[in-house]
Amino acid sequence: MLQANDQLWLSNVIDKITTKMDWVSEKSRNKIPYTTVNGVHDDRNVDNPSDNITDGINWWTNGFWGGMMWLMHHETGNEKYKAIANISEDMLDECFQQYDGLHHDVGFMWLPTSVANYKVTGKAESKKRAMHAANLLAGRFNLAGGFIRAWNDLGEQDTRGWAIIDCMFNIPLLYWATEESGDPRFMQIAMKHADTAMSAFVRPDGSVNHIVEFDPFNGGVVKTYGGQGYEEGSSWTRGQTWALYGFMMSYIHTGKEEYLNTAKRIAHYFIANIPESGIIPIDFRQPKEPAYEDSTAAAIAACGLIEIAKVVGPHEKDVYVQAALKLLKTLDESRSDWTKDSDCILINGSSAYHNKDHHTAIIYGDYYFIEAIFKLKGNDLYLW
Repeated sequence: MLQANDQLWLSNVIDKITTKMDWVSEKSRNKIPYTTVNGVHDDRNVDNPSDNITDGINWWTNGFWGGMMWLMHHETGNEKYKAIANISEDMLDECFQQYDGLHHDVGFMWLPTSVANYKVTGKAESKKRAMHAANLLAGRFNLAGGFIRAWNDLGEQDTRGWAIIDCMFNIPLLYWATEESGDPRFMQIAMKHADTAMSAFVRPDGSVNHIVEFDPFNGGVVKTYGGQGYEEGSSWTRGQTWALYGFMMSYIHTGKEEYLNTAKRIAHYFIANIPESGIIPIDFRQPKEPAYEDSTAAAIAACGLIEIAKVVGPHEKDVYVQAALKLLKTLDESRSDWTKDSDCILINGSSAYHNKDHHTAIIYGDYYFIEAIFKLKGNDLYLW
């Protein structure tokens, strides 16, 4: 798949990842990080007030640290990574007690932790946790609209009819639940949501909506929202990647060709909009200034592009691989901190265009960067 010079670059990056994660994992072994403060990992398990049920232990990114540990365990064979992964998985049990703080992102939380643990070790407790999370996710399905409700109500905002493109990464928990239990209802819900997302979220040009509001009682689209992008009708890049890689995940689990074709359509749109610099903006349709960017979108896109490359013919494969290489080489060369000054690898992540903070370290940027690099090597542990 790779030329000799690319293989050399890849080996060098893997060495840098292995070196950095060796000491970062020890330093943050008892944490569940989201970002860094003055270069040091924060901790979502202790840094936030216990009554803040949406921002502490229930935070949607809390599975990525454990996932990184499982990727490193798979790559190196070092048992310390398994031990650290178990620490954060055990911490997440508190989420089941704080039930009101959970929403559709249980897939992001328990796929890289409990499902990963069960796949690798066969641990019965991990399977039970993951099945519990899958049942919570299935319980959010709206039959009239054919979608999984995203968030619980946001203040005075009624979100009963809201679904978001991010959920394409949560529904693999449902596919896994059917594959593991033999109960088809989980996969039926996942595929119905994916089918709804194809028609309601993905535009003809391959761009996607972030938020779609459905009539929760009768079904049908009410309106769309710009969400974490620049504005309604724009093209939030991380949303593009949730769709690009997310539809590939649905294809991997079901073999449904429409999912593959949808992933490819979104990928072609994304590739066509990659700037010459390889630096991905927060939104492909944002103003030129300020030049806000999101390194995490580049890492997630690379993962999806590599997965597409695995299943297409030889005449197509290189298009996706070369696009992924461009993104990953840019991240390595200009958007990574390989020093001991920061506990995170990627810099310049941005969670949303209109947030006050931009260009920070975000844990899922590191997770997907590591996943993509190991995919290129052909030795990734597929957690989705």
